[in-house]
Amino acid sequence: MIEKYFQIFVDGYYGYFTYLLDEIMYPSWGNYFWWLVGLSLGVWLLELVFPWRKSQPLIRKDFWLDGFYMFFNFFLFSLIAYNAISNVAVEAFNDFLGLFGVTNLVAIEVASLPTWSQLLILFVLADFIQWNVHRFLHRIPALWEFHKLHHSVEQMGFAAHLRFHWMETIVYKTAQYIPLAMIGFGLEEFFLVHIFATAIGHLNHANIRVTYGPLKYVLNNPVMHTWHHAKQLPKGSSGVNYGITLSLWDYLFRTAYIPNDGRDEPLGFDGMEKYPKTFWQQISYPFWKNKGD
Repeated sequence: MIEKYFQIFVDGYYGYFTYLLDEIMYPSWGNYFWWLVGLSLGVWLLELVFPWRKSQPLIRKDFWLDGFYMFFNFFLFSLIAYNAISNVAVEAFNDFLGLFGVTNLVAIEVASLPTWSQLLILFVLADFIQWNVHRFLHRIPALWEFHKLHHSVEQMGFAAHLRFHWMETIVYKTAQYIPLAMIGFGLEEFFLVHIFATAIGHLNHANIRVTYGPLKYVLNNPVMHTWHHAKQLPKGSSGVNYGITLSLWDYLFRTAYIPNDGRDEPLGFDGMEKYPKTFWQQISYPFWKNKGD
């Protein structure tokens, strides 16, 4: 058994390295690496041509740091550890289920449904799970220590979308694994939904003003998300506007808060002046025993 897990661990490194190399070397329509690059350049161009905060520099504060986080969290972290470890964890979980005679986690088969309905179900379910996880990141002190990194952004820009601690990847993926695994979605559906969510996430953090008209009650947007990053929250609140892609959940559960367009609202959190400024200090921050807060 140990030998099997070790081989899965080793294969995870080799497999992901080969995958990442192919992603970089051979652009295609199903290539996430180049989709991320293309989306990022496209939204950055919108920021440059239609800036909402016109006084904000073209190369805003921490632009390059956020750019590094974007590639680290989506590619380098998987190469360093996540892919290999998660493969072992999934195999161990399936082996555990096998002890009880469960050989297939899929409980709801959706393959017979039209593609558009599969995409819609996956998108809504995944976003609702993410909305709840996001609330916990704000309300549970231990998780907030990790989530602080995302809220240390002082000037909004597209790359701030993927400035987050690697522990958040583990928390989100763990929360999503069982519910989504129980429904028979294909890899193509996951890819399409992820691309759409990435595009909306980039726009939400971009230095542009978009509200989508009446669709603002369905889709998250830069004005709404600015208030999520605002330093001053409503009294007694641990957070507002938790929506990842959909704003719908915040309106349904009364966590929506948009007192004005928030263009010049200070961003961050109380005590942010003491927060580390470099990559290594930031990702190690939650593990410090004495932060001096």
